[in-house]
Amino acid sequence: MPRAIIFVNGDLPNPGATHSLIQPDDVLIAVDGGARHARELGLTPSIIIGDLDSLSPNEVDAFAALGAQILRYPSHKDETDLELALDHALKAGYSPIILVAALGGRLDQMLGNLALLSDPACLATIVRLNDGLTEAFFITSEAMLHGAPGETVSLLPWGMPVEGVRTEGLSYPLHSETLLPYRTRGVSNEMLSDTAIVSVKHGTLLCVHHHTIQDRTNT
Repeated sequence: MPRAIIFVNGDLPNPGATHSLIQPDDVLIAVDGGARHARELGLTPSIIIGDLDSLSPNEVDAFAALGAQILRYPSHKDETDLELALDHALKAGYSPIILVAALGGRLDQMLGNLALLSDPACLATIVRLNDGLTEAFFITSEAMLHGAPGETVSLLPWGMPVEGVRTEGLSYPLHSETLLPYRTRGVSNEMLSDTAIVSVKHGTLLCVHHHTIQDRTNT
């Protein structure tokens, strides 16, 4: 299955860095006002999902005229627009799934966006937040990080202690250690080379990787 890029209606700090992530065969999905981010990059989403309260009727019509499928939901619903879009991408079988512009803005919405990635269905797939500058994803077994020397990597236990954390290729190595959710032991580590490895034995670890600006096509 092809990879899916989901444009969320959050901050897009560096459009050029985001554009470097896009590949020709990607399926582009927009979450309501996230369609504007796609348009800013000169792209048209295949699907726009949400209650569409962040887009004007003229904008919706314009995207539809360009071929975008509009999936409109009522404003009174149990799920956020992003949850609906992510559920759509998961059911379609897209993998990996990259969420763009899912950070910034309201703190509750940003935390909610991160929480969605801890869903078992997302953990079983490759689902990451990545705008070209900041990448965030969960690790439940082992993950390889791609970047550059000096880039910052933070490892944050999600909800419960994470046991057996091991790292390779980071300035401050961890050797089968336990990270606690109420301590900051895993914050602000650094890449030593282009790659690093993080593994855990038990628990869910949030990895936040701050990239330098460069062309990145191996996500």
